[in-house]
Amino acid sequence: MIFPARYARYVFSTVMSIYMVTIMTCVITLVNTGHEGDFLMRWWRAFYIAWPIAFVLILIGAPRLQTFAARLIKKPAPAPAANKQ
Repeated sequence: MIFPARYARYVFSTVMSIYMVTIMTCVITLVNTGHEGDFLMRWWRAFYIAWPIAFVLILIGAPRLQTFAARLIKKPAPAPAANKQ
C-alpha cells in the first residue's frame, strides 16, 4: 500500500474530512447562495475554512466516538451449543 500502518489515523482523518467537508460545504453553499455566478469561489472559501477544523475534530474524536458507538451496539447472543450424541 501507499502509507505505513502507523499513519492510519492520519490517513483516515484526511480522507474522512475531505469527503465530509466537500459534500457539506457544497450543499450548504448551494442552499444559502445558489448556483449563480462565482459558486466555485464561494464553495472553495467555505471548504478551506471548514476542512482543517473537520480534520482536527475527526483526528481527536474518531477513536472515542468509535468506542462510544461500539457500546451502543447490542452484542449478539452466543449460539447454542449443538447437542452431540
